[in-house]
Amino acid sequence: MGERRGFADDTLAGFVDRLSSAEPIPGGGSAAAVAASLAAALVAMVASLSRGRAAYEPYLATIEHSAAEGRRLAERCLTLADDDAAAYGTFAAAMKMPRDTDAQKAVRTAALGEAATVAAQVPLAVVLCCREIVVAAEELAGRSNRNAASDLSVSANLAVAAAHSAAENVRVNLPSMPDRALADDLAFRTDEAVTDVEHIARAVRSVVAAGTLREPLQA
Repeated sequence: MGERRGFADDTLAGFVDRLSSAEPIPGGGSAAAVAASLAAALVAMVASLSRGRAAYEPYLATIEHSAAEGRRLAERCLTLADDDAAAYGTFAAAMKMPRDTDAQKAVRTAALGEAATVAAQVPLAVVLCCREIVVAAEELAGRSNRNAASDLSVSANLAVAAAHSAAENVRVNLPSMPDRALADDLAFRTDEAVTDVEHIARAVRSVVAAGTLREPLQA
């Protein structure tokens, strides 16, 4: 069997077809990461639509920063979609390990614990990316093309959905982690980041709804 093609190299229709199949990969974790990538891409799009317009010249530094951040985070999230698929594959392989003897059971338990640790950390990285996405969207809101402002609200909403979805994949792996202190830390960081995403997304929607331009950010 050949090496699995990365999701960034797939077509949208191809990804949806793979997602809707009976194969467990890709699954919800990869879907959450792809949704986050779309949220980031929308930030870059709004920034791109704001370039070269006199009305938004005072915000050029913010526009350029948001454009770069949007593209960086979109690419990062697609990579995390692949990482999530790989992490699940490793966990599924560990689940199939033999457990007929005590020695085999011990090896399997250790493999499951190691796989679960990775499988929890990857979706946490998606949640943290979602926080960066809404921060970029909030900075751009009211400082970019008002005709495209609603797309920042769409970005924020997608980021919230992606963050909650990725958080589910963090939590489902925590009970299998052998390092309970690390599991507790991941749980705390996940909840904290999701709360931040929700709060910042509300701010984005509020600024967009106001429909007015804001003061430029200070360098």
